[in-house]
Amino acid sequence: MTYLSDMRDFINAAGFIIDVAGVAIILLGVTISSLAYLVAVMRGGDAFRLYRKNVGRSILLGLEFLVGGDIIRTVSVAHPGLADVLTLGLIVMIRTAMSFAMEVELEGRWPWQARSFGETPPGGEDKSAGA
Repeated sequence: MTYLSDMRDFINAAGFIIDVAGVAIILLGVTISSLAYLVAVMRGGDAFRLYRKNVGRSILLGLEFLVGGDIIRTVSVAHPGLADVLTLGLIVMIRTAMSFAMEVELEGRWPWQARSFGETPPGGEDKSAGA
């Protein structure tokens, strides 16, 4: 019985670490984006769009980690009941809906839609133009 208990403790710890990583990614991304924004504003540039995009990307990546942590911790439950599964499903649905909404806000299109011909990818350089 201690093997299963140790395994559950390990899985819970892994889920917690992934959650902490998700929060750290969001905080670090917002901090770095804010500092870059302040530098750009001090130089006289209009950096608000880039700031929004960078903060949004940080939040999206952090959300992916948070969903992963929730899924991993649910696996550690000895006998997950209907309430556990429904709670996880609701959390994943809400976070996924937030991710899709943010993707549309940042990119101006659904994630499964192809970019328009000639549109610059989010990184700024067009890799399809040849090498």
